[in-house]
Amino acid sequence: MKYLAPIVLFLLLSCSGGKDKPDVSNIKVDMKVERFEPAFFKLDTNNIASGLAGLRNAYPHFFPTFMQDILQLNPIDPASLGIVKQIIGSYASFYDSIAPKYGDIEWLRKDIAEGMQYVKYYYPQYRVPNIITFVGTLDAPGVVLTNEYLAIGLQQFAGKNFGGYQIPEVQQLYPTYISRRFDKEYMAANAIKAIVDDIYPDRATGKPLVEQMVEQGKQWYLLDHFLPDAPDSVKTGFTTKQLQWAAENEGNVWGYLVKNENLYSIEPSVMQTYLGEAPYTQGMPESSPGNIGQWLGWRIVQEFAQKNPELTVQQVLQTAPRAVFEGAKYKPK
Repeated sequence: MKYLAPIVLFLLLSCSGGKDKPDVSNIKVDMKVERFEPAFFKLDTNNIASGLAGLRNAYPHFFPTFMQDILQLNPIDPASLGIVKQIIGSYASFYDSIAPKYGDIEWLRKDIAEGMQYVKYYYPQYRVPNIITFVGTLDAPGVVLTNEYLAIGLQQFAGKNFGGYQIPEVQQLYPTYISRRFDKEYMAANAIKAIVDDIYPDRATGKPLVEQMVEQGKQWYLLDHFLPDAPDSVKTGFTTKQLQWAAENEGNVWGYLVKNENLYSIEPSVMQTYLGEAPYTQGMPESSPGNIGQWLGWRIVQEFAQKNPELTVQQVLQTAPRAVFEGAKYKPK
């Protein structure tokens, strides 16, 4: 197999839209940061009810989200008090270990704020949320977007070598090929992905394979514009080697798909094979990434946008997926 020269590979795998990125230096984004987790883990476990009442008063816009959406608890159910006590007891040492790692997160605020400048460039009316951090259970989401906050769950960013991620029960939720992304370099990108999903939600459900690929590719296309300087490895979640493999074998991958699958299939098993999280794509070498379909869809959207430079980002997103596919005339070598 022929490998790309290092300089070519670097150019290919780094900022896809960097050379065309707009000047956003004059766009002001004011994002404040609040920290929820210190107050939560300081609760007196002998008086949980009073402590939660204090949290509710201190964080009125986030407390309901934390209890109901993150911990999956009913805050007015007395049984929830005992569960909160158990969570604090079980996760106190985890919080103590992660707190020094993220004691100062000004760098994160800056990274997210920079992404929000691009969001405001393309979508001037988009409301800029403040940032709040929390520590939830290991099965809790890593990013939650509310009307007020972009909430970052530090439990999903403890570091790829964190021992808790290797526990069998956690591995069932987050196998190593997923938990290797649970590190600080992915935090800003994951946060901006939540903004992408808010602006352009996944509209793939129920559509044929190639249309689902394009719809999910549109999300990465939008992410390109919000994070023009972020490495593709961070945006896609692929390793650098997986990206290299995909780039070198783009024509072969597309040829395999065309030959072996109906591009307009709606079979769930087919969708899972090409659009689901996996260590690699079934039927392809183990050096391939999972979710190769979204990567192909991303390339199709990029081709379509390049062939139609008069279209704005919003117009590309609004174009029907089949029209994007047909207009791209995608024929990789």
